[in-house]
Amino acid sequence: MSLRVPIGPIALALAAATLSPPLGAGAGTAERAAPDRGAKGTWTEADKAGFGTARARRSNVWFTLQDGRVSEVFYPDLSTPSTRSLELVVTDGRTFTDRETEDVDVVTTRPDESSLRFQQVGTATSGRYRITKTYVTDPRRDALVVRVRLESLDGGSYQLYAVHDPALANSGMDDRGRATRGVLVATDVEERVASALVSRPRLGRSSTGLLGRDDGWSDLEDDQRLDEGRRSAGPGNIVQTGRIAGVTGLAGEQSATLVLGFGRTGAEAQRTARSGLHAGAGQTAARYDRGWHRYLRTLKEVPESAAAVRRNYLASALVLAAAEDKLNPGALVASPSAPWVWGDEVKDLSSPSGAYHLVWSRDSYQFGTALWAMGDKAAARRSVDWLFDVQQLPDGSFPQNSDVEGTPVWSELQLDEVALPIVLARLVGRDGPRTYRGVKRAAQFLVRFRDEETGRRAPYSPQERWENQSGYSPNSIATQVAGLVCAADIARKNGDRTSARRWLRLADRWQSKVKQWTRTTNGPLSSSPYYLRITKDGRPDRGTEYGIGDGGPSAVDQRRVVDPSFLDLVRLGLEQPDDPDVLSTLSLVDDELRVDTPNGPFWHRFSFDGYGETRDGGQWEITEDDTGTTLGRAWPLLTGERGEYAITAGQDATPYLAAMAAAAGTSDMISEQVWDGREPTGEACCPAGEGTRAATPLTWSHAGLVRLAWTMQRGAPVDQQAVVARRYVR
Repeated sequence: MSLRVPIGPIALALAAATLSPPLGAGAGTAERAAPDRGAKGTWTEADKAGFGTARARRSNVWFTLQDGRVSEVFYPDLSTPSTRSLELVVTDGRTFTDRETEDVDVVTTRPDESSLRFQQVGTATSGRYRITKTYVTDPRRDALVVRVRLESLDGGSYQLYAVHDPALANSGMDDRGRATRGVLVATDVEERVASALVSRPRLGRSSTGLLGRDDGWSDLEDDQRLDEGRRSAGPGNIVQTGRIAGVTGLAGEQSATLVLGFGRTGAEAQRTARSGLHAGAGQTAARYDRGWHRYLRTLKEVPESAAAVRRNYLASALVLAAAEDKLNPGALVASPSAPWVWGDEVKDLSSPSGAYHLVWSRDSYQFGTALWAMGDKAAARRSVDWLFDVQQLPDGSFPQNSDVEGTPVWSELQLDEVALPIVLARLVGRDGPRTYRGVKRAAQFLVRFRDEETGRRAPYSPQERWENQSGYSPNSIATQVAGLVCAADIARKNGDRTSARRWLRLADRWQSKVKQWTRTTNGPLSSSPYYLRITKDGRPDRGTEYGIGDGGPSAVDQRRVVDPSFLDLVRLGLEQPDDPDVLSTLSLVDDELRVDTPNGPFWHRFSFDGYGETRDGGQWEITEDDTGTTLGRAWPLLTGERGEYAITAGQDATPYLAAMAAAAGTSDMISEQVWDGREPTGEACCPAGEGTRAATPLTWSHAGLVRLAWTMQRGAPVDQQAVVARRYVR
């Protein structure tokens, strides 16, 4: 997963961004988008404890879990969250009212290692009760099914409420809601999206109000009773609350089933929810499990290399499969989340939300190579087909990112994102005339590219893979060389030998010059030559300065910035693993960027990185240069890439695979970043080597685990293509 930081005027606009209040904040303190629409709607934290969907393509609902509740639910596709949260509230009706996210200690697990069915078990901090919930989506319809068990631990009789915060069609500020005959219905008429929440036992007393003004949670918190509820509200940021009748926590009154159905209209959503309830939660969960069991049987057996981390390997394979959109086959999102400020609904930055639940061609390459390695060749080929279907015409480039339908969202250009679809196409055998038309356009784009601002030609890239610097990157150059060599091979298969010769000549030239452009011989970090993260001018022995961004130094000598991403020179087959410059850079990267944790080694992305939480654990926001307000933490995916290098060098990669697996939480989800020893690491919130508040699950992290396991099994990188390696590495 790449850093998602825009540059230019947007960064200035974001400097004053603030957090919105939590659910239930009083009207006097809530930031209001409009006087009559309730408190501003934002998205939940990105550190998801669960991510699931039915394997069946007819069910276009995905759920996430965070902090003891259902967080974003996506419908009708994986770029469109339509629920912000669904959580339970427990009260005795007299002395206390508890919310799961505040008053219950929750552990999330996957009871079946071969399924994306999740279970949450939470015990009230008071010790009064225990809540157990199981989550699946219905394989036969667009519905989320939650089985609930409330157990009184002290003999008390309690009341159970469901609190639903709709955010239909990726916006929580224009929904309408109503309570009718035991159903909580929400609609966004303009976008033709609706939801309906039903329960067995049925929902009793209900409320639909505006967040921060007259919502049901505020009412319950005030006097432990739902006594001021409205039957309808909106348009605005509505919150819906309903009592689950007959559930007290005492024997015989402990179980309930909630179904959240979706549709294009309120009536359709109600039909979906009611039919899902009628189907039976037990049978629905069994069908859900069978769908994933059947999928895993279509894959290769878990490799022997991953035997010690089998559970994590299976989780990663399932996350990869679940990250593919169903209405747009081949579109795989980076993460079902919107971390930090990306979830704060900031105008001109993250409203409507996009952030990580978008598609990047670079990320798709990582996912496609992992899918190919684990045996889902059809999905890998679908990814290639989708990429070339959304290729930009007439120039042949690819969007920086797009939604799952292929509509571009951000507007920068990264040349590795132009090259990697070519490499993936050749890997999966998409080399026929139809794909070749797109391959040729992409290769021609690399050949003809000239940056409008600097006038420089490729392999100079307006942005490299971390998306916030321009220049000559050893990583970007490696992908472009591999892309041209693969394009030439596909061209020959399609009878276009003239193009093949031209592209190979250029690839050879760039490969021969990569050291000249990116390796310094006089840098201050080592007496030996070493690769730089990037050079602004293709002259690595010059002390050219640039600003790191994210609160880092405003002017740093390019020779002081290193990045483990140079290892793609080895993985893609452009350089030997024992090349002296590779070895010297590797040693330097370890000195500068490696972090050893109880879970194993991880690496920072590059020197001075600031893309991560603050020292007190606060969220990342765009900040001014030289402030050092935020700190980039360590990345599990870089541990995977280091393991792939170790295999090329004839070393044991087991410690790296074990570290990636150990970084997963109790439900086997792997984050974008882990706590790295710097503040607030070590506090109860932040164990070293475990996930931060960053995007979780990060699909790239899971792809990295799968790919490392198969690289270990094979004894060579699974995405290194012989046509490249034979040309440059003997």
